[in-house]
Amino acid sequence: MTNDEIDFVTAAPTTVDANVRWIDGTDVDEPSYQVHRLEQHTYIIRQSLRTSPEGPFVYVLFGNSTAFLIDTGATRDPLKWPLRAVVERLIAEWLTEHPREAYGLIVAHSHGHGDHTAGDKEFLDRPDTTVVGSDLNDVIEHFGFTKWPSQTASVNLGGRELVLIPSPGHQEASITFYDQWTASLFTGDTIYPGRLYVRDMDAFLATIGTLVEFSDTHPVSHLLGGHVELTMDAGRDFPLGARQHPHERPLPVTVQQLEALHQRTVACVGKPGVHAGKDFIIYNGNRVRDQAKLVLRSLRSPLRK
Repeated sequence: MTNDEIDFVTAAPTTVDANVRWIDGTDVDEPSYQVHRLEQHTYIIRQSLRTSPEGPFVYVLFGNSTAFLIDTGATRDPLKWPLRAVVERLIAEWLTEHPREAYGLIVAHSHGHGDHTAGDKEFLDRPDTTVVGSDLNDVIEHFGFTKWPSQTASVNLGGRELVLIPSPGHQEASITFYDQWTASLFTGDTIYPGRLYVRDMDAFLATIGTLVEFSDTHPVSHLLGGHVELTMDAGRDFPLGARQHPHERPLPVTVQQLEALHQRTVACVGKPGVHAGKDFIIYNGNRVRDQAKLVLRSLRSPLRK
């Protein structure tokens, strides 16, 4: 028997709990995935740094007819660290509280890099499931973009609609997902507390400007990205490949920090290299010397162990 439809519009934005201490790689008994309920229809999954030093975040959003999975993490051994089992448990628990005769799942991506798509293969044979390809052509075709990147698209999960905002700069197929219900922007690797690797600065500047403009006209409580790489010390990042993150910075980014990022990005145009700030470290371009410094610092760090 199907429950009544959940109203995701009238009461939006709902109250969320983004205050959580994430697993940090220092506990030998920590789970491979930590699950946090942002609110009753929205979950954040953090992959343990012990399974991948990327420590990526994955998001599950529930609508009346469909669940939406943003990214599939860096799981390269589904037998050892199965993400699908975690997602299946969340779906089963949600359907216990909100029974449905039929219920689908869409698997999509913030962008196409391997630490956000590695778990795709776990869902390819799942019934009632669509796995969206991560290439730009796949993204454009599936979501119906006709003027990428100047046009938004939308996905309706059954009364809960997501706005898809093209966000190239870090990677050509990057998307930011806006959820009115939680007033959240899910930003992948475009914006997060850490090293922002910018491959195309002109596109990145346009993307950040678009997100600032969007936040001026829509309620946005916070931005939730794909990683945390900063410590609680302003502008101090963990070494590349660190499997422990003691005193890690909280995940949410504020609109005020987004606006400050926009100003800093403007100042970075035409200036390749590393531009460190309090809340973000912008890597403008893929200079060999910058990557070499990251690697050398990493090799000396005990946090890699």
